[in-house]
Amino acid sequence: MSTPPSFQRLINLLHFARVVDAGSFAEAARRAGTTTSALSKAVSRFEQAHGVRLLHRTTHAISLTPEGERLLEGTRDLLREAERLEAVLDRASASGAGGRVRLSAPASLIRARLARQMPSLLRANPDIELELKADDGTLDLAAEGIDIAIRIGPIQGQPGLVATPLGSFPWVLCATPRYVALIGAPRAPAELDAHKQIGFRDPGTGRLRAWHFTDPTNGKGIRHLPRPRIVVEDMSAIWSMMRTGLGLAWLPAWVGLADLRAGRVVELLRDWRSADTAVHAVRLDRRYTPIRIRRLLDHLREAALEWRSTDDRA
Repeated sequence: MSTPPSFQRLINLLHFARVVDAGSFAEAARRAGTTTSALSKAVSRFEQAHGVRLLHRTTHAISLTPEGERLLEGTRDLLREAERLEAVLDRASASGAGGRVRLSAPASLIRARLARQMPSLLRANPDIELELKADDGTLDLAAEGIDIAIRIGPIQGQPGLVATPLGSFPWVLCATPRYVALIGAPRAPAELDAHKQIGFRDPGTGRLRAWHFTDPTNGKGIRHLPRPRIVVEDMSAIWSMMRTGLGLAWLPAWVGLADLRAGRVVELLRDWRSADTAVHAVRLDRRYTPIRIRRLLDHLREAALEWRSTDDRA
């Protein structure tokens, strides 16, 4: 269900107050668990929709326009009331195991792992209603009402957020056995440009993701920027294309665990794997955490054990 326009305008207005209180878009984004770009766009959308300018922006600072000053106090009142009501609800539900939980995660992780793990997660938590939302790391947890967000990669210290480690997983360079039989396998990252490559463009940053390896002889990290003929923003689609023999792909192992275990896909440069990537469950730092949230976090840790290596059960 899409967000009603009036509600979206309210969210964008609340973003404006958060930016002013934080003193910068970057700091407001850190506190909200989202990106600077997402907050900037939210405020700009509100300004464009109403034909007003709320903030003067420079490279190093922001300042309020007269229109922004008039709106700011009323917007802060809305934030304070929302926080008060949120605290009331948290206290009321802190002892309850039932209710709705909004969980966000990268779309590829939902498709590749979480969707098939839903039956066991729901059996372990029979009293919850689970709402899944695709998230490339740009969602504002407070504005979107997200209870738990699964985030991949390092988590920097973010005020107002709590990060729970779920585990880690490897990224693997893969191809089909037929591709290897016809084209051959690279013996080192320096040989990758002689091969067909399928690239992943991160939808959160808009940048082509580099491939990372570690030299087994000296432990030195190697960064390879692929020169792909095909670039895709969806990891599951990249895996499917790789399986048809279109080229090499460097992806999280959890995208295609069943194929790897069955030998339909082979891992290349296994000795050159880089360090595993951390996975965290991020949530807003609140005084009261409902039992249903704590229980789901426990079961997400168990589910994440499956994402870690190709030796786990699919």
